[in-house]
Amino acid sequence: MATDDVTRRGDRLGRSGLPLRPGPRGRRLRTAVIGAVLAGYAWAAGAAVPFSTTSLVLVLIPGVVIAAIAYAWPPERIPAPDRLDITGMFWWVIAVAALFEWEASAYKDNSLPWHPSLTDLINPMIGPHIVKSAAILLWIMVGWALVRR
Repeated sequence: MATDDVTRRGDRLGRSGLPLRPGPRGRRLRTAVIGAVLAGYAWAAGAAVPFSTTSLVLVLIPGVVIAAIAYAWPPERIPAPDRLDITGMFWWVIAVAALFEWEASAYKDNSLPWHPSLTDLINPMIGPHIVKSAAILLWIMVGWALVRR
């Protein structure tokens, strides 16, 4: 199996010989506190005026924190596969290229009503504060998942 040579995070011991992770009750409490803080942060960031200095800073803060965590405690990497699934990669490249072409052609045509960009279609959907806050929370969680890989 590909992960036989990779230790699990729970298998590591601290300098004192004690496990680095807290017990199940402490983990639940820590997860609840982190979730509440992130939800509150996303709620505050969702209330910021778009394209303002405040919104820029509120977007940069989680990025800097996640980057600092990734730099200070890099994850244990899983070895790369021996071969790449070319068919699956091909479909992802097609999807990304199609979205890029859609945005580029809408930008070139000044995003007329008959050819809206993806941004013009999504902006009304994420207009409400609760949806914008949920999108920010999802963005932070995706960033964390990418750092943990």
